[in-house]
Amino acid sequence: MRKSKKDLLIIFTRNIVLGQCKTRLAKTIGNQKALEIYRFLVQHTVNISREIEVDKWVFYSEHPEEKDLFDNLFYKKFSQLGTDLGIRMHNAFNAGFDEGYERIIIIGSDIYDLDSRDLEKAFSELENHEYVLGPAQDGGYYLLGMKKRTTGIFENKAWGTDTVLEDTLNDLQSEDVKLLEKRNDVDIYEDIADNPVFQRFLNI
Repeated sequence: MRKSKKDLLIIFTRNIVLGQCKTRLAKTIGNQKALEIYRFLVQHTVNISREIEVDKWVFYSEHPEEKDLFDNLFYKKFSQLGTDLGIRMHNAFNAGFDEGYERIIIIGSDIYDLDSRDLEKAFSELENHEYVLGPAQDGGYYLLGMKKRTTGIFENKAWGTDTVLEDTLNDLQSEDVKLLEKRNDVDIYEDIADNPVFQRFLNI
């Protein structure tokens, strides 16, 4: 992908703290294993995003980490601002638009199914569409991209439930939206139980 000063990738992540990562997963496998899996997922996010030739901002749930998996040479770091996920995403997008970016995509840091080609494709699709959405298997979305400021899609959502994607698409029904391939994010034990990649963590 040719580097563009107009493109921005936003990554939402949690600070890697025992007992605060993947809490729904931890209910089944315990806090320590959930922490190790989340660290693995964050490293995967670094691996697939570092070489993408766009600017990259990381927004932390609590506070930026100066020395962590996200190298300061490749990522600018911020804190998420807002009382719920919608407000925090809205504020992050607005910060990007305020800096003059024209195509902005946001992802989380828990999607093992995602790779660098998916990110490049999303930016490519955003050149020809106003919005791109990556549907998650649980009824949410793993990726959102847009080219203009929008408010409604971040409001009146039951975040973390299986209605988020449907409600978002209803908000965008009169807009030009490109849907990407469905992917699985990691929230609960069933998301990883049959994936051989995660067996080394589950068998500790």
